Amino acid sequence: MTTQHHDLDGLKALVTGATSGLGRAIAFQLARDGAEVTVHGRDAARGVQTVEEIQSEGGRAHFVAADLADAAGIARFAKEVGDIDILVNNAGFSVWGATDTFTLASFDAMFAANVRAPFFLVSAFARGMVARGAGSIINISSMAGRLGLAGGAAYGATKAALASFTQAWAAEYSPRGIRVNAVAPGPIYTRPEARDLFDSLGAATAMKRAADPPEIAEVVAFLASPRASYMTGAIVAVDGGRTAI
Repeated sequence: MTTQHHDLDGLKALVTGATSGLGRAIAFQLARDGAEVTVHGRDAARGVQTVEEIQSEGGRAHFVAADLADAAGIARFAKEVGDIDILVNNAGFSVWGATDTFTLASFDAMFAANVRAPFFLVSAFARGMVARGAGSIINISSMAGRLGLAGGAAYGATKAALASFTQAWAAEYSPRGIRVNAVAPGPIYTRPEARDLFDSLGAATAMKRAADPPEIAEVVAFLASPRASYMTGAIVAVDGGRTAI
């Protein structure tokens, strides 16, 4: 089930990693609520398809491609995107494995995409928000940043970093009008071929199931909106109760 609140009219949003999975659902929800959405990804074909589907629903969107793991390219990407009111740091990936066999290449690639890129995107876009005295930044963390999960030491550390960023940026930017919050999802049905995995992870939650992407996107849209006007520095668990039990 999706909703429309229309309280993001006139605002511009950037959702990174928005051509599939959770990011795609977030882009659709922000567009439904009235935002003009920049859809980011690396696959141009999927980007165009996502934009066309948003537009078919009456939303406004366009696609900008970039490899955010390329530190030098972030400034160019930010210039192409222009000023935004809402930044959703969603792009990233996971590599799971035992610490004693984890490769340096996987470690560095994951931290570049999941930690370094969001840091420098905020560096690039927050200055415009500060100049206008308003803005909303939402970081997509994970229950893996709070729970000890075997094989998840490196990935969990990247998501814990986003939670830490959220609190530090709230202290840094909220006095100047920018709200910074994080969503920490549990298992999400994002890949049909991995349904059994998500069923298994979902069974460990209090609700005994994984989430559908729109259920998480609704929370992100709320945090982006004026309805969350007094929320900043919050790390919102949307994990079916997994971190509560």
